[in-house]
Amino acid sequence: MDIVLYPDPILRRKADPLEQIDDEVRAKVAEMFELMHRQKGVGLAAPQGGWSKRVLVYHYPEDGIEDQVLINPTISNLQGQATGEEGCLSFPGIYAQIERADQLDLEAIDLEGRAVRFTARGFPAIILQHEYDHLEGVLFHTRMTIADRLRHKKKLAKLEEEYRRKVHA
Repeated sequence: MDIVLYPDPILRRKADPLEQIDDEVRAKVAEMFELMHRQKGVGLAAPQGGWSKRVLVYHYPEDGIEDQVLINPTISNLQGQATGEEGCLSFPGIYAQIERADQLDLEAIDLEGRAVRFTARGFPAIILQHEYDHLEGVLFHTRMTIADRLRHKKKLAKLEEEYRRKVHA
């Protein structure tokens, strides 16, 4: 599994719900964790690994959150406001100030099929919103301010050109 880079169409597609958890899914999730850690990320959504399923992984050891997998997550009760610098593994070298909710409620299932419900605050809430956006086909650069989009115009164009060359090779 490798990181899928912008503007690959899989990143704009709403991911499909995961219907069952089996050994193949467990293997894919293990690959997602390996890829996230190899890239030194704090989160990864399945579409970023080329798998269009509603699965995300994340970790934030600073808050005691070790590797977590969330399947078919839903986010609700967004509250507060936080603006901070975000990057995205699918947009290498691009960072921007993004406004997000500071708190949210999340429901999902874990890798054993058990219901998971919790409230996330601060940076973990930001990570979850970012990865959830990937499951919805919402890309990082669409949340940037106009100024940040203009500032990164050349880098975005370079990613688009590299993708065109790869597809037509």
